[in-house]
Amino acid sequence: MNKIELTNVSSIPSYTISNAARLLHISVHTLRMYEREGLLIPFKKESNQRLYSDKDLERIRCIRKVLNEDKIGIEGIRKLLSLIPCWGIVKCPAKERKVCKAYTGYSKPCWMLKHKNNVCESKNCRDCDVYSSFGNCESIKDKLKELIVGSSK
Repeated sequence: MNKIELTNVSSIPSYTISNAARLLHISVHTLRMYEREGLLIPFKKESNQRLYSDKDLERIRCIRKVLNEDKIGIEGIRKLLSLIPCWGIVKCPAKERKVCKAYTGYSKPCWMLKHKNNVCESKNCRDCDVYSSFGNCESIKDKLKELIVGSSK
């Protein structure tokens, strides 16, 4: 399998919320809280059943590491995620940035905001590069380096 196929396989939602919780040694309640707090976007079936992929489980492991080892609280994690320069990732036009709460604010990650009349309005946040690029602890730093180097060229 090539790298692209492996990436797609890791993104397939295949774990129910109870199985994901069991694999991660946490409660279902904790997973739902992470979702409410904007740290996680699970896949939802038409029946509203939540499903998680291997990539989601890695994201949760990163959240748990930051909470338990780095001692950053949920509010702190959410604030850090709100600083992701989503406008640079999705190439948001300057005109739209001026009225975008993700650009002008810093209380919530862009995937927690209602997007109206902008490039993100029709996007599925779970599939967006902004959300998916920051799925594990290493990818956050790598993506920020990539954005900084790319903007200095």
